[in-house]
Amino acid sequence: MSSHSSRFRADSVGSLLRSPILKEARRRYQTGEMPKEVLRAIENDEIRKIVAQQEAIGLPAVTDGEFRRAWWHFDFLEQLGGVEGYEADQGIQFQGQQTKSRGIKVTGKLDFTQHPMLEDFKFLASATTRSVAKMTIPSPSVLHFRGGRKNISESVYPDMDEFFADLASTYKKAVNAFYEAGCRYLQLDDTVWAYLCSEKEKAAARERGDDPERLAEIYSSVLNQALAGRPDDLRIGLHVCRGNFRSTWISEGGYEPVAEVLFGNTDIDAFFLEYDTERAGGFEPLRYLPKGKRQAVLGLVTTKQGELESPDALKRRIEEASQYAALDQLCLSPQCGFASTEEGNLLTEEQQWAKLQRVVDVAREVWGTA
Repeated sequence: MSSHSSRFRADSVGSLLRSPILKEARRRYQTGEMPKEVLRAIENDEIRKIVAQQEAIGLPAVTDGEFRRAWWHFDFLEQLGGVEGYEADQGIQFQGQQTKSRGIKVTGKLDFTQHPMLEDFKFLASATTRSVAKMTIPSPSVLHFRGGRKNISESVYPDMDEFFADLASTYKKAVNAFYEAGCRYLQLDDTVWAYLCSEKEKAAARERGDDPERLAEIYSSVLNQALAGRPDDLRIGLHVCRGNFRSTWISEGGYEPVAEVLFGNTDIDAFFLEYDTERAGGFEPLRYLPKGKRQAVLGLVTTKQGELESPDALKRRIEEASQYAALDQLCLSPQCGFASTEEGNLLTEEQQWAKLQRVVDVAREVWGTA
């Protein structure tokens, strides 16, 4: 087994509720009342505080809470070569909630060059002494799925095979660049796999002219090409969720439709899987995890509301999952971030930290270590 399969029994998905100080600073920066360097200094201070809190809780890997971002995905994707952000006609529709309007389109050849998030990672790494610094970025499929062909320039990419080849090589460059910046734990956030489990979302993809069954194979292939030959001491996570905005969601359906391709054929070290509600289905798809490698990080603790899960209930569900994958291949985390966008979910910071502490405590009880 390669060394990048080292176990973290307790983990978090990444984003954290933005502090009031940070929210006010970002507001003042956006209205032109605060220069960029002052905002950056405030972000640095607030990130140091949340890193110290994650360390104190006992999390073996810490993130910057995505405190420099408005969105979990657009902020990263808009800084890739060939990608442009734009003001969309409307936001992304969730159950009873809609995000502010934003979209992305591919207007040139895809590439990864001097990306500002490399510096963001370096700061995070400098802010922790006890834990592994984990970087979170959107998965390559996120650049394609929502808009499909219509958001990708036909003059630049008349052939979609060429687009997917460039997408893979762009992400390969990104993986290598983060590694060179010192990153040893990179997580790709990927709502698309869950959408491919949803009849409603698959129907929407067909209307856009895509074949959802073929997309699963394409996205798996892009990931495998991007990650091929990565260093042995680089751990790669893939987070799959059904949408997370102001405590609401988009899609529903268990993992069965994609489980064989995703768990069996995609070269990821740890799959972060949403399992906090019945919308995610049962644990049966975990039978596709290859024995002895690849982990399933069970997202049993919800970030959508503040009520704290009982340790016994969590242990029962871990035991249930262990009928389909060995206990040694399982880990525990919240089902998603606490703030996939800067607005954040509907719970308090105190409730957020209590949930992360619960993850660490239960992991120690089940596996003897976090």
